[in-house]
Amino acid sequence: MDSPRPISQIKEDLDGFVGSRIRLKANRGRNRIIEREGVLESTYPNIFIIKINERKVERRVSYSYADVLTETVELFVYDKDEEIRIVSGHK
Repeated sequence: MDSPRPISQIKEDLDGFVGSRIRLKANRGRNRIIEREGVLESTYPNIFIIKINERKVERRVSYSYADVLTETVELFVYDKDEEIRIVSGHK
């Protein structure tokens, strides 16, 4: 069984992808899974911000690093049209 990664390590991983196009997959409970594409806009000590353009409306959503740790949120980055999972709650 993999051991959980510290939240500080998850933040460091995300810091390198600020400004990159990413895909977000969030589990909202009761079989509601939301998938969105956007840009990782910024990281802060406790949260990260993703800018999403949907139907000509720009909005920002924020998630905590604990969401990634508990795998409520999964993040994938696009690298030369390939999708790579960038962070995970486990090593």
